Amino acid sequence: MISDPSAGTRLSPLEQSMRARTHSVLAASVVLALAAGPLAAPAFAASPASVAAHTADRPGDGLDREGPDGDALDRDALRAAIAAVPNQHATAALVRVGGTDGGWRGRAGVRDLTSDRPAHPNARFRAGSVTKVVTAATVLRLAAQDRIDLDAPVQDHLPDLFTPDFEEPISVRQLLNHTSGIQPGDGLGDDFAEVYAHRFDTLTPQRVAASAIAKGPEFEPGKQQHYLNINYTILGLLIEKVTGRSYASEATRLVLRPAGMRHTYFPGTDPRIRGPHNRGYQTVEQPDGTVKLVDVTEWNHADRWAAGDMISTMADLERLLTELFEGRIVPQPELEEMFTTPAGLPDATRSAGLQYTKVSGKIFWGKSGSRYGYSALIGGTRDLSRTLVYSVNATDAKSADRNPVIDAITAAALK
Repeated sequence: MISDPSAGTRLSPLEQSMRARTHSVLAASVVLALAAGPLAAPAFAASPASVAAHTADRPGDGLDREGPDGDALDRDALRAAIAAVPNQHATAALVRVGGTDGGWRGRAGVRDLTSDRPAHPNARFRAGSVTKVVTAATVLRLAAQDRIDLDAPVQDHLPDLFTPDFEEPISVRQLLNHTSGIQPGDGLGDDFAEVYAHRFDTLTPQRVAASAIAKGPEFEPGKQQHYLNINYTILGLLIEKVTGRSYASEATRLVLRPAGMRHTYFPGTDPRIRGPHNRGYQTVEQPDGTVKLVDVTEWNHADRWAAGDMISTMADLERLLTELFEGRIVPQPELEEMFTTPAGLPDATRSAGLQYTKVSGKIFWGKSGSRYGYSALIGGTRDLSRTLVYSVNATDAKSADRNPVIDAITAAALK
């Protein structure tokens, strides 16, 4: 059952043009903590001809198709949305719009700021919190196999993790829909400068979970919806406890492989992106008011784990979306968990792994995600009449401010 999305929630990236924005704006003095010298911000003055040459795949190659009733997509608006990339907001953009209404694929920008090569159309990228879709699907498949009871207290499976402060039982379902009341775990810093200095360090999911539990509950389970990574970190621990195998191996076996996601993987402590990729950059304001870009491509995100540490491709995420919505990964009735918001919370917009918003009278379900240098999204109507997948190398991927490139893409794709 879907609640009315007119009222906001604490974090609503889908309701704000379905994009990922989660952390505070960068402090002006962060450059003082950067050990490696940042790149000077480029002028982004590529000639119109050079940008247009790789702005979008051309009609006639099977990528730009009409729906059964003719043009249902505003292709001019889609091309315009990425035509200015690279700019100060993004260095590259990959977009796929699909569904029975018609399809379009476009790309813009550069592979890196030193060679100025066109963005790679089949690039791998950090998918951020889109990982939660895979984690939720893994849990639901285990539930379909009667290996996990969604109504059972997670404390029964992970008794050594929880302290006596957690007297109220927290169901697996409440972890899936962010109503657990568990507080966020510790990270490697409070601002960009601090986390950048520790970008090659390893913070284990176990330490993150323990730090969260040590804080005690934020609220009684089921009484609020508060979107936090910690819910999916604990789900990752649950998957490992129930199966006796690693989260990565189970998510691959139960979701990635059935969906045909051959180029998606979980990097663990490896800071690199293996295979072709477009480099990610973060805008950093200097003490004198000027702006520079820091290369943030290599980064150990092991602490994000089952909540946000997946590397994927556009084609793979599109397969995930379509295979999932068509019921070929998670069977009924477990699939309904991904399209059901928690009862008794009329403002809640999040379900198991997904979030919904209303656009032009239609309900879109999806998930956005971001890591420094990378913003991604998958989403669509449940009947798959319209789908959207994007990867934008946003230079403000963890900012609270709106990114105009992402706004333009979602506005053009979902109208």
